[in-house]
Order: sequence, then structure tokens, then C-alpha cells
Amino acid sequence: MLIEEVVELEEKEEKEMPSFNHSYICTEIIEQLLQDKSIKPFTELTLDIENGLTPDICVYPRDKFKPDFLNDIFKFPEMPILAVEVISASQNIQDLLIKSRVFVENGIKAVWTVEPFTNTVFVTTSEDNSKRFHNEEVESEGIKVDFRKIFAVN
Repeated sequence: MLIEEVVELEEKEEKEMPSFNHSYICTEIIEQLLQDKSIKPFTELTLDIENGLTPDICVYPRDKFKPDFLNDIFKFPEMPILAVEVISASQNIQDLLIKSRVFVENGIKAVWTVEPFTNTVFVTTSEDNSKRFHNEEVESEGIKVDFRKIFAVN
């Protein structure tokens, strides 16, 4: 992907404010992820990809990294096992699927792009590009989230 396209995606994201549904879904995903004691989810962590790309959620092996409160890292160099993007009403799904491919091309094993309106999760990996899951449990790299529980409120 060209640097200009990545910069354009980031500029669009800065203009698009996350919504209530976006925040709710991120929180629900994190609650389920925290049940797995082998991993640790991080929110809004800027990764050292191009000019810095920031997934909604990054998942790492638990205890692999510890914060140093005297020295912060602005663009984290280590890629997560899994990245999660949740689409807000003001965002374009195609833009986030492009961003997902950029993440995978830079070493993230799997990216989940969650589309709340249709209760769909697009899973992007290097092996099969993208698969769709509708209102079901999704698993990548041994990490599971049951989206039926998240979308059950409808």
C-alpha cells in the first residue's frame, strides 16, 4: 500500500468520531478477551506502521510487555497477534478493510473488522485474505470472541 493511502486513511479517522455503538462493542469485546488469561488487549495503541496506524484493539500475549512510565513509546514496534477494528456509523467499510490488509502485510496475523449494522465480522489474514462471519463465535490464533453475546441486544 502506498504511504499516501495510509496517511489518507489516518486523516479520515481523525475526522470520524467513534460512536456509542462503537464504544459499546469495543468494551464487550475487551470483556470477553480479558477472560483469556494468556492474552492482554490494549486499546488505541498506535503501531509503528507507516506514519502510525491505530487499531481499536490490539491483542498481545499476556506479560510479554511491561510499561515503563518514565519512557513512553509513541509508535509501538511489536505487532499484535490480533487487531480489531469496529466500524462507526461515519466510517466506510472499504477503508477499514484496506487498513486491515495493511495491518496483515505488516505482520499482524489476523484482523477482525466488526460491522455492527449487519452483525458481521470480516476476518483478514495473509492466508485467505478475508472471510465473513455473521453473528457467531469468531476465532483467530486461538483467540475467541462470541459475537452472538455482543449482538444479542438487538
